[in-house]
Amino acid sequence: MTIGIIGGSGLYDVAELADREEKTIATPFGDPSGPYITGTLRGKRVAFLARHGAGHRLTPSELNFRANIYGLKTLGVEYILSASAVGSLKEEYKPADILIPDQFFDRTKGRPSTFFGRGLVGHVAFAHPFCRILSGIAYDSGKKAGATIHKGGTYVCMEGPQFSTRAESQLHRSWGADVIGMTAATEAKLCRETEVCFTSLALVTDYDAWHATEDAVSVEAIIAVLRANVAGAQEIIRRLGDHVAGAAPCTCARAAAHAVITAPDAISAEARGRLRLLHGRDS
Repeated sequence: MTIGIIGGSGLYDVAELADREEKTIATPFGDPSGPYITGTLRGKRVAFLARHGAGHRLTPSELNFRANIYGLKTLGVEYILSASAVGSLKEEYKPADILIPDQFFDRTKGRPSTFFGRGLVGHVAFAHPFCRILSGIAYDSGKKAGATIHKGGTYVCMEGPQFSTRAESQLHRSWGADVIGMTAATEAKLCRETEVCFTSLALVTDYDAWHATEDAVSVEAIIAVLRANVAGAQEIIRRLGDHVAGAAPCTCARAAAHAVITAPDAISAEARGRLRLLHGRDS
């Protein structure tokens, strides 16, 4: 299983996935959002997870991000493409566009967003939070699919589940941010620690709360736009495997190689076991 897809609002399945099988995975961090759907897409093995669970039951703050990423890692996934609905903070990113961000502001509040801790201290580099190689593949796939897709930009990750106030939205714009969502930063941090390549398809559904002439954000409006977004995302996913097989090597696969700062003789057997599960090594 090389490619993992995390589907957000509106993206609850992968079209054309053959040989489907549900896999329920127990993790040391609790239960994932639901079973993983594995199968074959254009000759490539793919694992899919509906981020918010069957029927969209989990809020962003209720998600067990660690279990979700750990489960994909357990399946052998090396590349994760995460799709999520976002609001646009700039006029040029219109509803139904897709943006592949390259930076974050993380404004979430106390979510578990690391596999370290409990007697094990580690720090991974996060200056460039997205995999450059996988982001380029996703962008090229989007262009070939005919999507209106943009490469590069800053994603503000807020806690939710409420949408922004107008004051918050204007503040985020003053920072130069491009889109706002509720999930991708947490996933990116965990993928970096597990040495998995990660990128995000930010599916623009609205203009957040800053826009003077657009209506305030509503679920009804978002769902209407998502239908167009999801069609483009499905086509990008279909094309992804064709490019991943020949992808150039990147640094993600050794991102945690020198992360652990805890003295070797102070690392417990349990903590070493966690490291082996995450990285295939115990240091």
